[in-house]
Amino acid sequence: MATVKTIVMRAPGTNRDEETAFAFRQVGATAETVHVGELISGTKRLADYQVLAFPGGFSYGDDLGAGRVQANELILKLADEVHPFIERGGLIIGACNGFQVLVKAGILPGPLGTGQTATLTNNDSGRFECRWVYLAANKKSRCIFTQGLELICAPVAHGEGKFVAPPEVMDAVDVALYYADAAGNPSTSYPACPSGSLRAIAGITDATGHIFGLMPHPEDNIHRQHHPHWTRREAELAGSGLKIFRNAVDWVKGS
Repeated sequence: MATVKTIVMRAPGTNRDEETAFAFRQVGATAETVHVGELISGTKRLADYQVLAFPGGFSYGDDLGAGRVQANELILKLADEVHPFIERGGLIIGACNGFQVLVKAGILPGPLGTGQTATLTNNDSGRFECRWVYLAANKKSRCIFTQGLELICAPVAHGEGKFVAPPEVMDAVDVALYYADAAGNPSTSYPACPSGSLRAIAGITDATGHIFGLMPHPEDNIHRQHHPHWTRREAELAGSGLKIFRNAVDWVKGS
């Protein structure tokens, strides 16, 4: 495939949409930011794209809970667009608020049609957490976006990032990324795990590996100068988030 077309879905209150589009462009994709209303009206069609991205932010002000309103739009107004996109193997990434949307729409952890089985709730600290974290990739995960990754750095910026689910769901979840310490060991301790997320879960994928949700922001660390220590220690982790976007584009080109 010559060109990989990415749609970055935005809604009132989202942010990081331009940063997400820029990250995809950096690895050779075309990327278009599209308001959710354009999909609802039929002006834009998911069938025209290979990758769908839900950026971070506070869609609809998180007025009914983080990601809830946009999740309801996917369920009630866009199922005829989203479900075929998933069924034909399209790639989806949701970061921060985008992860919350995917979970509350029942798209993650999946399978599609089972409804919401998990949630992202208030951080154990009881406050908004904005800090850089280490992320260890699970080498056993099916996730297309994290293939070949080991340890990366990215910032978090959320108040509701704690992943929770019943034990039977937790046992079946394909964990793609763990919060980790500087040595790459998964950790549930604060501040390495800023939210208190169960089992140190920072990101998950569905059974196909095509749908990926994570609370940190990989689009905020795609160039060397993005990392706070790019001139000093940990310089090798500067720009490490870019691999997530490159993996998606490379997979589509090879499929």
